[in-house]
Amino acid sequence: MIKIALPNKGTLSEDSVRLMTEAGYKCKRYNRELFVHDKKNEIDFVFLRPRDIAVYVSQGIIDIGITGRDLAQEADVVLDEALALGFGQSKFCYAVPIQSSLTPDDFNGLRIATSYPHLVKKDLVKRQIQGDIVKLDGAVEISVTLGVADAIADVVQSGRTLTEAGLKIVGSPILESEALIIAGPHTSINDPFITTCLDRVRGIVVARKYVMMEYDAPKNLLKKFCAVTPGLESPTIAPLSKSGWVAVKAMVKQKDANNVMDDLTKLGAKGIIVTNIRTCRL
Repeated sequence: MIKIALPNKGTLSEDSVRLMTEAGYKCKRYNRELFVHDKKNEIDFVFLRPRDIAVYVSQGIIDIGITGRDLAQEADVVLDEALALGFGQSKFCYAVPIQSSLTPDDFNGLRIATSYPHLVKKDLVKRQIQGDIVKLDGAVEISVTLGVADAIADVVQSGRTLTEAGLKIVGSPILESEALIIAGPHTSINDPFITTCLDRVRGIVVARKYVMMEYDAPKNLLKKFCAVTPGLESPTIAPLSKSGWVAVKAMVKQKDANNVMDDLTKLGAKGIIVTNIRTCRL
């Protein structure tokens, strides 16, 4: 029996539950339960605040958990990034008033509001800057307007909230974040339940990046078609009853699918079909 921590609220929680469900685990909550027991797979899913998951995992109370890289590093505990999950992407950045000419290297002696004081402190030390960190639990972007801070450091996704608050991003991101499966120093990473979980989830994460493309092609142009769809190792090719034609099947990166279809069409491919891949083991 192992314990896996999942975020208890927000889009990170929804995406984590969806991922684990696709991996064959029972972890859906019907109300606000803190525990969901998956009897078949011998796993207890524990729903915790995303900020707290790293602490529980680092202390060995929870075996593995899902949280953001920003939250894991802010916890300042010993952890391993067992698997990046490809969702919850964001950037942790500095922002100043739109009309300001300040850059992060000008923050010496200034007030910087943030919900991530440890990350900011590390960055300021790296820059050899003495700043006054103002810790806030939320609504950081309004702190400059209210006169609490001169600049902020916050998680940015679309950037719309910053713009609405009259702020702009300055400097390079302090950190690029996404959802992770984290393990701690006490985690038995070779435990069969953990190994199986990571293998299942990894298969889904990889599958989400690809689609399966199938099409019919003239056999005499096969080399050109294989150059367009080389697959991971090589495409699957099968003869058709129509003389001089073959069926081709290959995995293609999802983001390239439409361009690949255009190229295949120009070469003379027929019957091009694209299907999603639910999971895979490569």
